Amino acid sequence: MLFTKKSAAEKRADFRKGLASGKLLQFPGAFNPLCAQMIEQKGFDGVYISGAVMAADLCLPDIGIATMTEFVERGRQISRVTDLPSFIDIDTGFGEPMAAARTVMMMEEAGLSGCHIEDQVMPKRCGHLDGKEIVSTEIMVQRVKAAAEAKRDPNFVLIARSDARAVEGLEASIDRMKAYVDAGADMIFPEAMKSEQEFEAVRKAIDVPILANMTEFGKSRLLNKKELEALGFNVVIYPVTTLRLAMGACDRGLDAILKDGDQNGILDQMQHRRDLYDLLRYHDYNKFDESIYNFQVGDTPLE
Repeated sequence: MLFTKKSAAEKRADFRKGLASGKLLQFPGAFNPLCAQMIEQKGFDGVYISGAVMAADLCLPDIGIATMTEFVERGRQISRVTDLPSFIDIDTGFGEPMAAARTVMMMEEAGLSGCHIEDQVMPKRCGHLDGKEIVSTEIMVQRVKAAAEAKRDPNFVLIARSDARAVEGLEASIDRMKAYVDAGADMIFPEAMKSEQEFEAVRKAIDVPILANMTEFGKSRLLNKKELEALGFNVVIYPVTTLRLAMGACDRGLDAILKDGDQNGILDQMQHRRDLYDLLRYHDYNKFDESIYNFQVGDTPLE
């Protein structure tokens, strides 16, 4: 309500400028709108919205059970509270190429700055698990082409994710990525690379911006910002980090209450009420409310 000053179009333009700047953009994952507001407050470049996190928030595994409607609504909720660009995971596009096109249109209408679509089959699996299956290059090209043609704002960033490294090997996955760029992808997301050398090989082969996924407990070593900058990457996402931090703290806190019978021993681990109110801009809402209702016309107060 009182959060954003920038329009969706302005945020998309900012994202494009950031991609052209030559600097590495850091996009932590937000598991809800409040978390997105904290990401902005901390000074990051943007907000990422993970499909795995959305599914987990619904107590579902990341296998494509959550629906397009649920994804769109969560994207809308998060993008509306921040002036940062935000982009979202759309899994395999929620159906055939026509469905992927509709999904892109819906995400654009919801205020997102971009989305990524992947080349797995449905039901899909987490990108860092074994046993993934991928569609043919031709089918993924159809998905990407349909999604690219559905864009109405040219600054909306369409990202093609390839899970082919684990299935077909690095060289074949690079050939796929090149085909996805030819089909209209604005950025490439090489999933589950096994070494810095593999990240470097993708960077050398692909002309458009490249995204690095630094998810914990996965196939890739957690590379530092300076390492990714040296490799020439444009965006890094930390998709599940904030959810893992929050759930880890909840786990330990609930154990403490069971053990001690109260929260006194864990108060120093909690976000203070004043910090929550600051993040929510409680004072601004109160000021807005007073500006509407606490006024008078002439000398006669309104009741």
